[in-house]
Amino acid sequence: MGTTWSAKFIQPASPAPPLDPAAVSTQIAARLEALEAIFSTYRPASELSRFNTSPTVEWQPVSPELARVAVASRELSALTGGAFDATVGPLVSLWGFGPQRRTGTKLPTSAEIAAARARVDYRRLEARLAPPALRKSDLTLSADFASMAKGFSADELSILLTALGAPDHLVQVGGDLKTSGHPSGAPSWSAGIENPPSPSSAVNLPATLATTVTLAGEALSTSGDSHNAFTVGRRRYGHIIDPRTGRPAQGPLASVSVIHPSCAQSSAIATALFVLGADAGFHFAEKHHLAALFIVRDAATAQLALRPTSAFTKFAAPATPASPPATPPAPALPLTAPGAR
Repeated sequence: MGTTWSAKFIQPASPAPPLDPAAVSTQIAARLEALEAIFSTYRPASELSRFNTSPTVEWQPVSPELARVAVASRELSALTGGAFDATVGPLVSLWGFGPQRRTGTKLPTSAEIAAARARVDYRRLEARLAPPALRKSDLTLSADFASMAKGFSADELSILLTALGAPDHLVQVGGDLKTSGHPSGAPSWSAGIENPPSPSSAVNLPATLATTVTLAGEALSTSGDSHNAFTVGRRRYGHIIDPRTGRPAQGPLASVSVIHPSCAQSSAIATALFVLGADAGFHFAEKHHLAALFIVRDAATAQLALRPTSAFTKFAAPATPASPPATPPAPALPLTAPGAR
């Protein structure tokens, strides 16, 4: 999945023997390698790549992990009216955010966008759990579950650490965090949510915190386009594509963070809410009782405003973006969710 990982765990209490960090790291790496062999779209021999290139529209047996992610992805796609769509790959590639990176200043034409959109439709990708299988109704269809698979991987690492005897832990896969239990001497884990950098900034300024959140078993994911975008003329184009329009998501929303018991869900929901936008996304989150923090940028002043949903407030009290703390308050971890998705 082309990303990094980290894990922090509390040693089991006596009389249980302590865990060897090197051995734990080896097992984590092995589990991630197994998941990479399922979900990678960069490896031609991965399970998903083989499904994407298969010349059949019949049901194809797949691993339980791939089936679970595909079913959950399709459910979220239906719930959001297609704002989230795992088949959006042709549009991502067209805009230069796929494996072949964009060069030059030429934008896709309306005809090119329409042709790519014709290959995008989550309804043409079916999934079932028993027996686990996928089916595509169009041979040109391809799936990319990156927006959910990274969070799913964090969930799987959490399950692994608990099975190894370390139920108190925090794991990070890319920008997605999954917690379990609590650290020593504290009732919960603490993590920071960054203020998105200004799109006009010519230098990489130190990140500042918008707020911190406390987590005890929950996951945290952030979606935004501040770290992966390009500008043509005076218009900025981010890497998060709206499958409904075929174009990069536009609007004043700078980032959205989601807290959820499942990291697979928090990761995918954050992407969906960003596509829905500042207003529709916020109303969707409130309707479905989602814990989400929307950071909105004023078009005239570039000032940031924090807009938490009702369910988010129990995890954090948003700070004022104009004067964020220089460092996270103790016992915050040096882990943030920058939304590089």
